[in-house]
Amino acid sequence: MIFPSPENILLFITAATILIVVPGPAVLYIMMKSMEQGYKAGLVSVLGVGLGAMIHVIAAAVGISALLVASATAFSILKYGGAIYLIYLGIKKLTDKVTPIVSIQAEKKSLSKIFYEGIIVNTLSPKSAIFFFAFLPQFINADRGGTTSQILFLGLVFLVIAFVSDMCYVLLSGKIVKYFKSSIRFINIQKYLSATIYITLGLLTLMVNKPDSFGRTR
Repeated sequence: MIFPSPENILLFITAATILIVVPGPAVLYIMMKSMEQGYKAGLVSVLGVGLGAMIHVIAAAVGISALLVASATAFSILKYGGAIYLIYLGIKKLTDKVTPIVSIQAEKKSLSKIFYEGIIVNTLSPKSAIFFFAFLPQFINADRGGTTSQILFLGLVFLVIAFVSDMCYVLLSGKIVKYFKSSIRFINIQKYLSATIYITLGLLTLMVNKPDSFGRTR
């Protein structure tokens, strides 16, 4: 397996850490789930989002991300599919009944659902496709060969950094909500806040533009 140069690895770790630590759509989704159902739901959402990111890493390694970004039709399908799904989740959240009591059986079902939601949310994110197409390749040493293995390596590094950062947000969200989880008023506020976040993420996804041939978004 061929790796990027040590200098490029260090630069990638620094740049990726800065990008990951700043809250984005995935972080907002993880924090929302952590606040709704606690640490366990937060961890499950992190795993789901991580698997969605892994799909993008593999896609980038075999060139699918480049094809998606190069094709206006494929990019539009990804863009509108992700936006519609997020807006649907927001509307569905608005219609949910508010209750501070969650049965063990219901919690188990919701954890499974949260996991798959996390995968779909990140897999259908055009921003993720753009990130792995335009950002990650900048740290590849083409003269070393083994482009695919270099992308996979940097992708795994990205996933490790993202997992650590996301878990910090899970812990932070869990501590915040712990003091308010028995309040019906707080749960009502949380419900509308969650719905707003979903719908906003969907609308922001609609604003993502296809990058040009140099990897910049227009």
